[in-house]
Amino acid sequence: MDLSTKIQCHSCHKDLDLTAEQKILRNEECPYCYASLHCCKMCKFYDQSAYNECRESSADRIVEKEKSNFCDYFILKGSGNNGTDKDDLVNAANALFKF
Repeated sequence: MDLSTKIQCHSCHKDLDLTAEQKILRNEECPYCYASLHCCKMCKFYDQSAYNECRESSADRIVEKEKSNFCDYFILKGSGNNGTDKDDLVNAANALFKF
C-alpha cells in the first residue's frame, strides 16, 4: 500500500484496511480498539492550528474531536501527507477568501 494513502487509527495507530477519501459510515469503528473512525481526528480537514481545529471554514464546530459526528465535510485522510500537499494548501488559502 502506498504511504500517502495508508490509513491509521487516530487512537491505536494501527494500519486499517481503508484508502484515503474512502466513504465510511458514521458508526464505523477501528477493529482493534473500537475508536470511532468518522471523527474529526480522522478527517482530511482536521488541523490543530486552525480555527476550531478545522480547515473547512463552512463546517460546524465540533467539540469532541474523537467522537463520531454528522459533519457533511468529512473526508477520510491518509496518514502519509499529514494534510500538507499542494491541493490542501491551495484549498486552505481559497477558504480564507470565501464570502
